[in-house]
Amino acid sequence: MSSAVQENKMGYMPENKLLLSMSIPMMLSMLIQALYNIIDGLFVAGISPEQYELTAVNLAFPAQNLMIAVSVGVGVGINALISRYLGFKNYEKVDKIAGQGLLLAIISYLLFAVGGTLISRPYFLIMTTDIADAVARETVVEMGTSYLQVCFLASFGLFCQVVHEKYMQATGKTTLSMATQLVGAILNMIFDPILIYGCGLGILGAAYATVGGQIASGIVGVLLHHYKNREVRLKPENIKPDMKIIKEIFKIGLPSILMNSIGSFMTAAFNKIIMALSEYAVNVFGIYFKLQSFVFMPVFGFNNGMISIVSYNYGARKKKRMIKTIKLGLVYAVSFMIFGFVLFQIFPTPLLSMFNLTEEAITTVGVPALRTISISFIFAGFSIIYSAVFQSFGYSFFSMLISIGRQLVTLLPVAYLLSLTGDINAVWWSYPIAEFVCVLLSVGFYIYIYKHKIKTIPDEAEV
Repeated sequence: MSSAVQENKMGYMPENKLLLSMSIPMMLSMLIQALYNIIDGLFVAGISPEQYELTAVNLAFPAQNLMIAVSVGVGVGINALISRYLGFKNYEKVDKIAGQGLLLAIISYLLFAVGGTLISRPYFLIMTTDIADAVARETVVEMGTSYLQVCFLASFGLFCQVVHEKYMQATGKTTLSMATQLVGAILNMIFDPILIYGCGLGILGAAYATVGGQIASGIVGVLLHHYKNREVRLKPENIKPDMKIIKEIFKIGLPSILMNSIGSFMTAAFNKIIMALSEYAVNVFGIYFKLQSFVFMPVFGFNNGMISIVSYNYGARKKKRMIKTIKLGLVYAVSFMIFGFVLFQIFPTPLLSMFNLTEEAITTVGVPALRTISISFIFAGFSIIYSAVFQSFGYSFFSMLISIGRQLVTLLPVAYLLSLTGDINAVWWSYPIAEFVCVLLSVGFYIYIYKHKIKTIPDEAEV
C-alpha cells in the first residue's frame, strides 16, 4: 500500500478543518437535494388546481422513504465498517466489505422492484379511505399507483448511487460523493418541467425525472469510485455471499433501516390521523417535509461526515480526536437548527405561499403547523449528532431505540390523543414533545458509550 493510503487524512488533519472539509461537500449536495424536493413539489403542485397530484406524491412519500431507508441503512453499515478497518489498516477486509455491500444493494433492488410494484395500488387504497369524494379518491389512487410503480421498478439507480457514495465517504472523498448527488439533482430539476409540462406527462413526468436523476447519479458514482477511489477496490470474488461480513454490515445498518422504516410507518399513520381533521392537512404536512429538509439536510451532512471520522479514529484509538469531533458536530448542528427555527417562525406565510395553497389553508393550518413543529428543531439537532456517534461505535441499536421512543411510543400516541380534541393545530404539538423525549434518551445513551468505549481508551494511544 502507498503512503497515501496508510496516512488517511482522517487520522491527522486538524479536527475542525477535517469535519468541515468532509461535511461541507455533503451539506452542499444535500442542500441541492432539498432544493430539488422543494422545486419538485412546486412543479407537481401546479399541475392542476385540485392538487390531486400533490396529494398523491405526498401520500407516496412514506413508501418511497422505505426504499431509501433500506439503501441508506445498508450504506451506513458499509461506511462505518470500511472507515473502521481503514483505521485498523486491514485493507483486505475493506475490499470484502465493499463487495458484500454491492451484493446487498443488488438484492435490495430486486426485492423492491417486484414487491413494491405489487403493493403500490393496495397501499394507496388504504391511504385514501378518508377521502370522501369517490372521484377524487380514485384519481389520487390511480396517479399515486403509477407514480410509485415507476419509482420502484427503476430504483436500481438509487441503490447504485448510495452504495458508491458510501465507498467514497468512507475514505474521506466527500467531494466526489457530492458530485454524484449534484448530477442527479440538477438533471432532475431540468427534466421536471420538461416532462411534466413540456411532454404533458403530469405526475408520471415527475416520476421519470426522479428515477432518471438517480440513474445518472449511479453511473457517475460508479465512474468516480473506479477511477478516483483506489483505497476501496471492488473485486468479483468479493461479491460472493459472505454471511460473516453481511452480519457485520447489518449489525450497524439494520437498526438504521428499522429506524427509518419506522419513520415511513409514522408518516403514513400521521397522514391518516390528520386527514380526518382537515382537507388541507396532508398537503400542508407534505409541504412541511419538503421545507424542513432544507434545514435538516445540512445537519445530516455533519452526521455523515462524523461517522467516517469517528469510526476511523476509533479504529486508530485516537480518543481526543473523537471527542473534539463530537463537540464540533454538536455546535454546528444546533446552530443550523436555531437558524431553521427562526426562519419558520418569521416567514411561514411566504414559505407556504410558493406551493399554490389557498389563503385559508395557509392561515388556518399551514402557519400554525410550521411555527409549532419548528420548536422541535433544536432538540433534533442534538439527536442527529448523537445518532452518528452511536453508528460510529457500532451501537446503531441505540439509534433504533430512540426512533421507536420518538415515533411509536411518543409521537403517534400523543398525536392521536391530541386529535381527539378535533383541532388539527393541537396535533402539531406532538412533534416538540416527541423530540424532547428523544434528546433525553440520546444524552443517556451517549453517557453510556462515553464511559464504556471512549473513556477506556488510554491517552497513551494517541499518536
